[in-house]
Amino acid sequence: MDENTYYVQGEMVLPREKIQKLGPKSLSNEELLTLILGSGTQNCSVFELSRNLSDYLSSATELPSVESLVKIRGLGIVKATQVLACLELSARYILGGKVNPVKRPEDLAKRLSYLKYEPQEHFVLVSLDSSNNIIKVHELTLGLVNQTQVHPREAFARAIEDRAVSVIFAHNHPSGNTMPSPEDFAITRVLCAAGKIIQIPVIDHIIIGKRGITSLCREKPEIFEANLPVEVKNC
Repeated sequence: MDENTYYVQGEMVLPREKIQKLGPKSLSNEELLTLILGSGTQNCSVFELSRNLSDYLSSATELPSVESLVKIRGLGIVKATQVLACLELSARYILGGKVNPVKRPEDLAKRLSYLKYEPQEHFVLVSLDSSNNIIKVHELTLGLVNQTQVHPREAFARAIEDRAVSVIFAHNHPSGNTMPSPEDFAITRVLCAAGKIIQIPVIDHIIIGKRGITSLCREKPEIFEANLPVEVKNC
């Protein structure tokens, strides 16, 4: 029997039944892709197709294009666009960002994961309410391959519009290396000072790359205000 089948109390179930019985977290990547694809082709079953696609995505270092996806055996343009739409939606992670409070940098990783594929540097503001739920994510600037600039006036104007209680800044390093530069620390100090004046504290500045994230709160906690909530400050 195909390895994408599953047994519950001795009864064989397929991915669609498994997600109903055990929830989405119980499914493997291949099973989730099986549900997205829905069906295979005459020469390639949906299970084989999902395996081919899973293998490709697991080794990808950037968001794929339709042209690259259709090179996968059994994947036509219709299914390729379906997959690409799902990847883009999951990268934006709109609902999850609104529902789950931010207590540590990793809580923002999925919401901002699209940044790790960007070839230019993006600087974004994440505005938070009093429960550390995300109000909105604003893109402030788009820079060159390895640098961007942001002014506190533009940054906090968005936070004031959102009636934010606190904010987190984030930007990507297209090189993939998330080690903070002296310039990263410098702009963080300026932004934290501005936030202190207008009483909208900056609780972190996160750098995102293809290999993971780096929190400046963890690297240099003294830059940030001392009277932040413990679960966020000691992130």
